[in-house]
Amino acid sequence: MLGVAGFLVIWELFGRSRLVPSDYLPPPSVVAVELVKLLGDEAFLRDVVATVLALLIAVTLSVGIAVPLGLVLGSAPAVRHATRAVVEFLRPIPSVALIPLAIVLLGVGPEAKITLAVYAAIWPILFNTVYALDELDPLLVETARVFGSGRLRVLFSVALPSALPFVLTGIRLAATTSLVVLVSVELLAGGSGGLGQFIMEARSGAGRMDLVLAGTVVAGVIGYLVNEGLERAQRRWVAWSTVTGGRS
Repeated sequence: MLGVAGFLVIWELFGRSRLVPSDYLPPPSVVAVELVKLLGDEAFLRDVVATVLALLIAVTLSVGIAVPLGLVLGSAPAVRHATRAVVEFLRPIPSVALIPLAIVLLGVGPEAKITLAVYAAIWPILFNTVYALDELDPLLVETARVFGSGRLRVLFSVALPSALPFVLTGIRLAATTSLVVLVSVELLAGGSGGLGQFIMEARSGAGRMDLVLAGTVVAGVIGYLVNEGLERAQRRWVAWSTVTGGRS
């Protein structure tokens, strides 16, 4: 908190100095006043809800895709090696570079931004799941097999619980990545509502930087709350693991 307070003080002093015009960098006291006004603005609240709802959908879909796929790739070396070239080709492609393609295929509605957010969020969950299976203690697998457990049972009763701390870390990273992508797509493409579109509209026309920064602060607060909530859930659900304290 001291760091945040110090940052705000420096920002306030810098914003009120004559080094930068106040229209370009309004001080936080001005931004705070506009933010309070926005919290009573129904249209702005709809934009916030649109972004948060899209984030929840994107993360849920990412988990539903990446975890099963990670279990398959992590437990079947032949499949992993066969798909390695495709995965390594797709993974470095930034989601924002696919915005034109997504708009052509899906239009400018929420489907496009959710799809791109899912694409970006899959990778940290997928690779964390695969990495967790690589670190799985072979003794646990052999013990389960000795007691008559089949391949699927070992996968879901031994491998997945052991991988859970890594999976939760991947979900935490995926959530923040999804938020960045969602706001970026809303900002660049617009048309689907959300904080990004609000920031884009505030920036154009009269160029209200106080509104731009207020929207940016709200996006940052959402990201902080999501990360903090997932981190606390991770510590509570898998308190036995040494991975829970990590900030990968």
